[in-house]
Amino acid sequence: MTSAQVESENVSEEGYERGLGSRQVQMIAIGGAIGVGLFMGAGANIAKAGPSIILMYALAGVVIFFIMRALGELLLYRPVSGSFAEYAREFLGPFFGFVTGWTYWLMWVVTGMAELTAAAIYIHFWFPEIPQWVSALVFLVVLFGVNLISVKIFGEVEFWFSMIKVTAIIGMIVIGLGVLTLGFSDAGDTAAVSNLWAHDGFFPNGIGSSLMTLQGVMFAYLAVELVGVTAGESENPEKTLPKAINTLPWRIIVFYVGALLVILSVVKWTDFSAGESPFVHAFGEIGIPLAAGIVNFVVLTAALSSCNSGMYSTGRMLRDLAANSEAPQAFGKLNARKTPAVGITVSVALMGIGVVLNYVVPEKAFLYVTSVATAAGIWTWMMILVSHIRYRAAVDAGRLRASSFPAPGGAIFSWVALLFLIGVTCMIAYDKDARVCLYVAAGWAVALGVGWQVLKSRNPQISERRGDAEFEKVG
Repeated sequence: MTSAQVESENVSEEGYERGLGSRQVQMIAIGGAIGVGLFMGAGANIAKAGPSIILMYALAGVVIFFIMRALGELLLYRPVSGSFAEYAREFLGPFFGFVTGWTYWLMWVVTGMAELTAAAIYIHFWFPEIPQWVSALVFLVVLFGVNLISVKIFGEVEFWFSMIKVTAIIGMIVIGLGVLTLGFSDAGDTAAVSNLWAHDGFFPNGIGSSLMTLQGVMFAYLAVELVGVTAGESENPEKTLPKAINTLPWRIIVFYVGALLVILSVVKWTDFSAGESPFVHAFGEIGIPLAAGIVNFVVLTAALSSCNSGMYSTGRMLRDLAANSEAPQAFGKLNARKTPAVGITVSVALMGIGVVLNYVVPEKAFLYVTSVATAAGIWTWMMILVSHIRYRAAVDAGRLRASSFPAPGGAIFSWVALLFLIGVTCMIAYDKDARVCLYVAAGWAVALGVGWQVLKSRNPQISERRGDAEFEKVG
């Protein structure tokens, strides 16, 4: 086999290099389920819901699995890098593909801002004299370079980022179980499983308060769908993607339910507060030397991992939009290393707004951007579910071939997950602090509506497209 043939086999139909191996896709999938939402956000959720937060993470985890199985069926029907937008375009129409692509892009741009902010805050632990905006800028430039070099470098960096997160949580669980069973450490005398119900019960603030935390819980799961974006660059998507998705339940059980069960057994829930990592607090109670520094390094890694994934996703989504004449054609070009350099560069430049926010309003920067990311993420998940429902109807009618990875229950669980997400959206509207993201969403919807009308006026045929545009393979 000639070198040209080998290179051809390693390039997807979209022109991307299939440079993500099985271990990298698996670890990207694992890392996507572990982020700052768990390491930091869980503290505020524990303070609101008490031990019942475990049930909320488990409930949300079940819904996330339904979403991922729906996405998995679509991915094995047609594995493409711009998966969410492509499926919305095919099954709901070009307008929904346009909205979904740009909204997912927005989600990762603002998430990148949030994670840069978080990373800069974590650096203050060791170097309080460094301005927050300086740290954010340095991280932005370094990760930008990683994403421009090649998808293999991105995959390797993300592999090790995820490995650190996984190791930290497993270590916390093992140490916590040791405290509970052997009674060693400073927390040994008070650690007990009864801490889950001994302090005003399992639902100390009522079921309503627990349910209201679902909006924050769902933010913790943002990026779990990232495995879908890797479809166009996975070496063997037919094998790696189903495996990555099917291992999601045990990841949720171990990293969310298991970790929180242990933490809330070792330390009573009333000791946790918003703005504090429950992992840092628990390690401190146990009395492990250098615990705070260790966990701070881990949460820094989690933030950088998410920002790294954001840069990866934005470039691919802009290229998909360009391929369908829904974004400037410059975004459709790949550089010599087969990465969408123009799209990544523009996205990173906009992420730089996060650096400005860290300079102007460092104390509020994280709050401003996470609420917008949550709304954008919920829209993306809804589009996956509705696309899956329409796809199953087409399969049942004999219009499309069946996927090799069908979701259990057909479209039933997609309907269940869709209703759940609608319920979470209603909770966001009810919460005065969180509903700001809906105001931003309304403004974004108006902007997209205007943008779509401009596109149609310039290219009337765009409303007839169904995701069959050609990709420019090398620019």
